Amino acid sequence: MTIHTLPVHLPLVDISRFHAGTAERERFIADLGKTLHDHGFFYLTGHGVDPKLIADVIATSKRFFALPLEEKLEIEMVKSPHFRGYNRAGYERTRGQQDWREQLDINTEGTAIEIGAETPAWKRLLGPNQWPAALPELKPLLLAYQAEVTRVGIDVLKAIAVALGQPEDAFAQIYEPQPSQLLKIIRYPGREVAETDQGVGAHKDGGFVTVLLQDTVPGLRVQTEDGVWLDAPPVPGTFVINTGELLELATNGFVRADVHDVVAPPAGVERFSVAFFLGSRYDATIPVIDLPEELKRDERGVTIDPLNPIFREVGQNHLKSRLRSHPDVARAHHADLLTPEQLAGEAVASAY
Repeated sequence: MTIHTLPVHLPLVDISRFHAGTAERERFIADLGKTLHDHGFFYLTGHGVDPKLIADVIATSKRFFALPLEEKLEIEMVKSPHFRGYNRAGYERTRGQQDWREQLDINTEGTAIEIGAETPAWKRLLGPNQWPAALPELKPLLLAYQAEVTRVGIDVLKAIAVALGQPEDAFAQIYEPQPSQLLKIIRYPGREVAETDQGVGAHKDGGFVTVLLQDTVPGLRVQTEDGVWLDAPPVPGTFVINTGELLELATNGFVRADVHDVVAPPAGVERFSVAFFLGSRYDATIPVIDLPEELKRDERGVTIDPLNPIFREVGQNHLKSRLRSHPDVARAHHADLLTPEQLAGEAVASAY
């Protein structure tokens, strides 16, 4: 398949430099600090993920989406109170508008817990994933990939901590022993079947870092601080990394959580990607890091969006996003958490 070529405007970061000798590591940290402040997005090389694993994940994801609809609907997300499973195109929303992509969401494999009157609401997110009976090889493959991109995400997070003048394990206290590990395999159908060109609406990601694998078709766009939209086309051998709201909160805006979207592909073309969102433990509260004075001068403050309030309580933040992104699941399983307007089915804003 032909790689679609567009100009590459985002920085390229080689994470292997973080593990090089002292002098090279110091140069890398200086470069990364500037990148973090100036860009919320960059391409990552030197990550060490096996190219065969990446190829297998893309190929098997395509096989999943090629299954008959009735087999995919056997694991439809609305059947899971934990927001795990398959969504048809148009069943997830960003800022109240339909996203034209179909996807399978998994998170950390777990066991559902009994929910009582005093149980924090975010604990409803804990539980098992749904897996397609028609494609049994998908489960071990995606769990192996989830483990690898978790490793990559934590490696990037350690480098970010050092670039912020902190010990490399500065964030460990809020992601150990178990970070949030939301993974989506995604297919964007050609625009002839979509009502708009919104593959995913403009938004910021809510976690620490996102590790995005793009196949061959472009569509991702990033908005700069001055409002200019830049294309972020696929670059073979790389992941696209973007920093999320948790880092913006922790650094009082020194690190950017950039607005981005995905434009649906043209008629007759489909786009595939795999997005991994590394987040904190759900029971954590995000602190404000005391940055060195030379960095503190460049703090921007945290973005205020009345349609997307950001909470320092991680579980509350994540549950808010899932309830708004998936109103059908919210109404089916969590009606007690919804407003009368949401129960009536009115569009709501989404951070995802």
